[in-house]
Amino acid sequence: MQMAEVNGVGLHFHDEGDPDGAPVVFSNSLGTDFRLWDKVVALLPPGLRIIRYDKRGHGLSECPDGPYAMGALVTDAEKLLEHLNVRDCVFVGLSIGGMIAQGLAVKRLDQVRAMVISNTGAKIGTKDMWQERMDAVRAGGIEALADATMERWFSAAFRETAEFYAWRNMLVRTPAEGYLGCSAAIQGTDFSQQPPD
Repeated sequence: MQMAEVNGVGLHFHDEGDPDGAPVVFSNSLGTDFRLWDKVVALLPPGLRIIRYDKRGHGLSECPDGPYAMGALVTDAEKLLEHLNVRDCVFVGLSIGGMIAQGLAVKRLDQVRAMVISNTGAKIGTKDMWQERMDAVRAGGIEALADATMERWFSAAFRETAEFYAWRNMLVRTPAEGYLGCSAAIQGTDFSQQPPD
């Protein structure tokens, strides 16, 4: 297992492939860890340097007290890439990972050559929607919204497979504090707003 102490938090990461290859960095969604990318990585051509990491509060990374700000999540990624001497990467982000990609691309053009982002936006949902989800987790843990989340993520047919239960387990085993912290970061982020002149 590979760990790096960056931005005051221990991040779990996996750096594989050709160390001299073009770097591709993967940032996963809320309530998942970097195993999310296993099947994608297996399809990539040889010769790439593949870096995946668990954002704070997820997977095997440390889970500091929340709430988190998107700026902290972006800085985590920035400092991890500095630690690994990565420049000019393709940064692939899903959901909150896509928000991290957007923030990092604006902040560090030397680190991000291109982005591939999916199921994300400059703003995701509404403040009220995220507040309802966070209140549900505080009242009943992640289990309280697991079924609704799985219905959004997966088709009915996939939810009947054995593999589906591994995904559900990944979600509900995410530390509640990490889920809440990252939810607060999403709730407070709107990259569509132009900064004042």
